[in-house]
Amino acid sequence: MPAYIHHDGIEPGFVLCPSCVGLPMFVRDVEPHWNQAKIDFTYECADCGAEVRQTVVKPELPH
Repeated sequence: MPAYIHHDGIEPGFVLCPSCVGLPMFVRDVEPHWNQAKIDFTYECADCGAEVRQTVVKPELPH
């Protein structure tokens, strides 16, 4: 992920592996969308190698 992109207020959640016995997964890849309103996180299990993709939407700021 480029260092110049700031994602204020967006943090990846804690994801557990669906195929293991609830082992935590780590973030393998982060892909911001072109307008930076959404970010795709790809999680990977260190034990079995399963992948989970999660899209996080930036919350709207009140005007």
